[in-house]
Amino acid sequence: MKRTTTIPMPPPDAAHTLAPADAQAGAGCADDRNFVTALARGMELLRAFGPRDDYLGNAELSRRTGIPRPTVSRLTYTLATLGYLTYIEAIEKYRLGQGAMALGHRYVAGAGIREIAQPLMQSLAFATDCTVALAMPDRHAMVYLESCQPRGALVIRLAHGARLPMATSAIGRAWLAGLDADHREAALAELARHHGADWPGVRAGIERALRDHARRGFCVAHAEWDRTVSGAAAPLRLAGSSEVLALNIGGAAARLSPEILEGNLGPRIRELAETLQSRLWQPGGARASARVVSAQPEPHSEPCTHASND
Repeated sequence: MKRTTTIPMPPPDAAHTLAPADAQAGAGCADDRNFVTALARGMELLRAFGPRDDYLGNAELSRRTGIPRPTVSRLTYTLATLGYLTYIEAIEKYRLGQGAMALGHRYVAGAGIREIAQPLMQSLAFATDCTVALAMPDRHAMVYLESCQPRGALVIRLAHGARLPMATSAIGRAWLAGLDADHREAALAELARHHGADWPGVRAGIERALRDHARRGFCVAHAEWDRTVSGAAAPLRLAGSSEVLALNIGGAAARLSPEILEGNLGPRIRELAETLQSRLWQPGGARASARVVSAQPEPHSEPCTHASND
């Protein structure tokens, strides 16, 4: 019988519990005549919905973002009219609408990433009996765009849309490692503001991961952001842009020791990232690469000999 391990969701990211000072969208852009504050505030409302928030009312949205409630009411009405929110009259609350979902799907489809990545990710998940995921950054978190589960007995419930803390997860550290120096320093400065007094300890973990990536091409995190979860990750740079995504492979910390992460799973996720990057960057773009992937038979999968289900 398949056993399912439910991994606790990480604490809500600051994007979902914004203090008023943080929530005033564009506070640092007051002198920029091209910056549209009303639009920025509308985006803040969409960001306020967390992975466990099915429905939010105007009062809660105002509390989370620091935007005055009368302004929130006008913005939610507009967003609902445009399809980015859906109003549930019976409970007088909103949920994310089809328009918001479509934007995320169009981002992934537009880059052609999922067409190439999913079959290779799934093959690795079957071969190692671990979860394999692709994520993008969102403020202080990494958000899963794709998650492939193994056939084995241990299933970790971190699916599409799951959020992991950027600074303490392997996938977040791998994303930081994939940035150029200027973008990384800007990201670290924002993380420093977010973590406050805890930053020196958090920064030490990031610096260790950056050294690991420079030496081995991947990062690991053993029972750090959650004491029950361990993983290894590598960055994925998109062709023709400065965008960086990240891939990880992981599972229960009880079965994935640091030795397994460093000697087995880390090299595998690095190789997957290298394979995907070469196909995304090849002439003809991602669409042509997807046809190459679909024409190949799925490789024979053997269980990872170092990762038992105990």
